[in-house]
Amino acid sequence: MKYVPNKIVLVGTGAVGMAYAYALVNQGICEELVLIDLNEAKSRADVLDLNHGEAWAPSPVQVSFGSYADCQDAAMVVICAGAAQKPGETRLDIADINLRIFREIVQRVQASGFDGIYLVATNPVDVLTYATWRFSGLPAEQVIGSGTTLDTARLRYHLGEFFEVSTSNVHALIIGEHGDSELPAWSAASVAGRSISRRIAADPGLRDQLDAIFQRTRDAAYQIIDAKGSTSYGIGMSLARITRAILKNEKSTLPVSTLLRGEYGHEDVCIGVPTILSRGGARHVVELDLDETEQAAFDASVATLRGFRERVDALATSLG
Repeated sequence: MKYVPNKIVLVGTGAVGMAYAYALVNQGICEELVLIDLNEAKSRADVLDLNHGEAWAPSPVQVSFGSYADCQDAAMVVICAGAAQKPGETRLDIADINLRIFREIVQRVQASGFDGIYLVATNPVDVLTYATWRFSGLPAEQVIGSGTTLDTARLRYHLGEFFEVSTSNVHALIIGEHGDSELPAWSAASVAGRSISRRIAADPGLRDQLDAIFQRTRDAAYQIIDAKGSTSYGIGMSLARITRAILKNEKSTLPVSTLLRGEYGHEDVCIGVPTILSRGGARHVVELDLDETEQAAFDASVATLRGFRERVDALATSLG
């Protein structure tokens, strides 16, 4: 993959897209940010609004409204477009409509000659990450979804509150589908340097409390959507964190959605797993030492997503 400058094209400037754009500018992560959206008037106003804050940003970010032709020399194309999850809907309920939307978006991006990294945020993110890989024809390393980064951030926040420590001292991951079948990898978790497994062994009653924390983490989106219509800030910051890891070639490990090729006993499915990220994208999937219960839950999460693969493959085949 050829080297390209730190230019990002953002497709979709709704609540999630603009929370992400705002985080990029505030953190000075990229050099150039191009917005694409069907609502041109609103997006051009967003461009002005972001540019007016440049004086207070840590470094200049050139923000503009553009077209799919701008993808040609972009380092990353980040897709936040699509139908949003409504109150009472699961993320998988909106799969079919967003698959059709993504097929058109990816076709238009690839027509520009784009050879950078896709970052997918739209739900159901694991299904749409797989679809983007199939529609684009790019190597799997160059197609990444936000995965369970937001779920992991939520879990760390709740654990930090419970144990009364900084979230920076909480090391715990949610893996699997970004959805109802996700799971916490307690066997690999620690708080303030002490493993969760040892804490449970010393206090068996802690397990019920941790299960309650996980359920609150898993269902947080429903609570937020019911109250304000969508989630935005948390996922925007999660996307910014992934972007920084890639553009800065950090080799950081984050639980993104990426294609499994034998890891965890599965292949040909995109799902949230800890992955080392670099300038080239998904550098390496990290296989956690899951216990039997966690592995079974992960297998079930994979099975939940596999049901959508035939639909995606059929759409990809129809592209010719």
